[in-house]
Amino acid sequence: MVEIVTKLAHRAWRLAAQSKAGRLVLQKDGAAAVEFGLVAAPFLALVASSSRLIMTGQAQTQNYDATAFKNAVCAQITGLFNCQNGVYVDVRMFTSFSSVTMPSPVNSQGNFQNDFTYQPGGPGDIVVVRLFYLYPVYVSLLGFNLTNVNSGTRLLAATSTFRNEPYSN
Repeated sequence: MVEIVTKLAHRAWRLAAQSKAGRLVLQKDGAAAVEFGLVAAPFLALVASSSRLIMTGQAQTQNYDATAFKNAVCAQITGLFNCQNGVYVDVRMFTSFSSVTMPSPVNSQGNFQNDFTYQPGGPGDIVVVRLFYLYPVYVSLLGFNLTNVNSGTRLLAATSTFRNEPYSN
């Protein structure tokens, strides 16, 4: 019993004696989770506001192409990350909700595939809008590997599926 108490006391002393710099290094794992949360929440909200441009017919009546739509998406979010070079947009039209099938953006080798399209559809069409962001992972979270793409990044994805409103062309 005395030996266990002595070991516990020794470990407590070592923890208390650690330098501030040593404790800071230990706390970086939590910083990765906080940073991830700060980026993920606005990114997920971005797909809703971006989808609205298509659902209400604004993108179609203003003749947006893929570049113009991405520019409109990026105009809604500034300062959090490099939208023009880091965000990918995929917009696909379907005839019914049951026919919606979406290819994976990551192939079997773990590589990100940018083979996206821009099909905003017309009034009453079913549309799926997907936004992707390759989030750079600098520090692993408590020893867990957060990357899911070969480039050492974490792929964030947000998807919205809806029927376009009956807007006038």
